[in-house]
Amino acid sequence: MKFLELVEQLFAQYGYWVLLIGLPLDTIALPIPPGNTALTYTGYLSYKGVLKPLPAMAVAYAGACLGMTITYWIGYKLGTPLVERYGKWLFFKPELLEKTRRSYGKYGNKIVFISYFVPGIRQFIGYFVGMIRIPYRSFALYAYTGAGLWVSAFFGIGYIFGEQWEIVYTMVEQYLMYTFMGLCVVLTGFFLLKWSIRLKTRSDKFKQGAE
Repeated sequence: MKFLELVEQLFAQYGYWVLLIGLPLDTIALPIPPGNTALTYTGYLSYKGVLKPLPAMAVAYAGACLGMTITYWIGYKLGTPLVERYGKWLFFKPELLEKTRRSYGKYGNKIVFISYFVPGIRQFIGYFVGMIRIPYRSFALYAYTGAGLWVSAFFGIGYIFGEQWEIVYTMVEQYLMYTFMGLCVVLTGFFLLKWSIRLKTRSDKFKQGAE
């Protein structure tokens, strides 16, 4: 694994601080070390007795929640003013922001809950949810619950499978990647279908008006 030597060096030098500082950096979009790898290797070190399982999981959970909270408040405090001032240049006008906020109720909480398992979404979901001013209590409920599931899952891979953790981890990463790609295809098809229906509806209205 490309990052394994880096992760090993970081744990050797900083111990639990790798989790408390590294996981927030991963969420902020500076994956040094990568969150999934760091958690799985933490489980492996706990399996070997180098780290204690419960403190390691507690620190990892705190780091994950801290990172998501930071991105939420950055988005909350800075996101909306940026959209109001520069939205027209970014093709993201305040009207679209309000529409997105209203639509959040359908799928937003579910996306926040599973976002930790999807690199890329994990790094930006906090900014986005904060930017559209979703109440913190609602965000925290799903984000912190998802963080607990994420930490437990990847820590468990290293702790349960021990010396075989790299094999299992690679399989899980590939599965998540294929799942994410499949979701992207489905969502793209859904939005294209919705867009074509909208165009057809407008075309029909235009024809009726011309008649």
